[in-house]
Amino acid sequence: MLETIEDIKRLFFSSIGLPLTSIEKIPQSGSDRSYFRIHAGDRSFIATWGKNIKENLSFVYFTRHFRSLGCPLPEILCINETNTIYIQQDLGNVSLLNKLEQLGYTEEVYGLFQQSLRQLAFLQINGDQRLDYSHCITSKAFGKQAIMSDLLYFKYYFLDTLQLPYDKEILLENFEALAAYLAESDHRYFMFRDFQSRNIMIYDGQPYFIDYQGGMKGALQYDAASLLWQAKAELPEQWKTGLLAYYMDCVEERLGGAIDRERFISQYDGYVLIRLLQVLGAYGFRGLFEKKAHFLTSIPLALKNLKSFLNDPRDKTVTGELERILKLITEDSVINRFTPIQATAQTPLRVKISSFSFKKGTPPDESGNGGGYVFDCRGILNPGRFEKYKSLTGRDKPVQEFLEQQTKMMEFLNSVYALVDISVEDYIQRNFENLQVSFGCTGGQHRSVYAADCLARHLRNKFKVQVEVAHIEQDAKQWINT
Repeated sequence: MLETIEDIKRLFFSSIGLPLTSIEKIPQSGSDRSYFRIHAGDRSFIATWGKNIKENLSFVYFTRHFRSLGCPLPEILCINETNTIYIQQDLGNVSLLNKLEQLGYTEEVYGLFQQSLRQLAFLQINGDQRLDYSHCITSKAFGKQAIMSDLLYFKYYFLDTLQLPYDKEILLENFEALAAYLAESDHRYFMFRDFQSRNIMIYDGQPYFIDYQGGMKGALQYDAASLLWQAKAELPEQWKTGLLAYYMDCVEERLGGAIDRERFISQYDGYVLIRLLQVLGAYGFRGLFEKKAHFLTSIPLALKNLKSFLNDPRDKTVTGELERILKLITEDSVINRFTPIQATAQTPLRVKISSFSFKKGTPPDESGNGGGYVFDCRGILNPGRFEKYKSLTGRDKPVQEFLEQQTKMMEFLNSVYALVDISVEDYIQRNFENLQVSFGCTGGQHRSVYAADCLARHLRNKFKVQVEVAHIEQDAKQWINT
């Protein structure tokens, strides 16, 4: 990570030429790319590092092509000689999803969805002209083979993990039939591939698009389905219907003539299904196989979204074994399997989380239950070895950035979450009253403090459980100073 930051600094100095104030790592999402925010006085920029050179070059090519037509995308300012780092315009931190969560289902947010769909239609149709699809990361087109790949992704990484009985041969035949039908879509232009409200940034009151490096030639309906059926957004049915009609208006405007709306909607429904299953496959891979907590907690939302789609009275292209298995995986028993237990006001459990210094000894267990978990953070590189961090604690941003960017702290914490979650779930079910978790490091100042705060935030967010945090060394110092 240190080497990457130094490479970013060199590229910034040589290409932008402004005095650099600081660099902070932006929390990683589902991809293998790393993002950094560069501060230079009152200006900021985004640096992206990725080892997939073809993916980086694809993003740069698509950006420059679409921006030349006036599409709302970030400006690419420079890319290094090895094509592993590029610096682009900073569009801020506010996404369309953030706006939806902040303001709710208001006219303002509905208007932002409309603007996004209007700009999408322009990018898809006008941007398709003279676009060189040889820059695509994988296949040039989202045809039958790519559709089958998404369906099999769902099968292997989600469906098969449930170990439910089904006729594999008939299901594959259903997959083939659905893929063949959708591969014959009437309107094929540029397909964004991951057009969701997280990838739409609101900058100066306007929607801007990011994360389109996986784009290819494909059906118009796929991107609209991705946005309107995003599980996290949970758009009301009235919004989905109205926004789809608005999108079709925009498509007709771009094409200069009417489309067969009944057929368009039929194919749209098929792509809604493909997208919902692809997302479940992605959540299964990231959550069940890579053990990333964020994706595991998203599975119930995705299943409820699929259930809502299946319950829509409009005729769908779901039949046979596929229909049977989808109804089976959206039963409450399956959804509940992935839904974390939540504490209520009547739940007696309190989780006490402490940071401490091993030099002073482990914290006593005042509940009489034996002490719970004690995690040793001393295997993580100590910020206290560096002069600029010695007077700071794990609650100070520079220390947090150091631990997140230059140590294995996040890998360590993911293992901690997996262990502690087991006990919290069990204790809530059994009405236990106490669980103690302690993090120790050399001085109880940096690593243990940061880890304790992270676990407290994780447990509150996931289980809504009561958490008490005590930083033994830091609280003692604060008491002495006062």
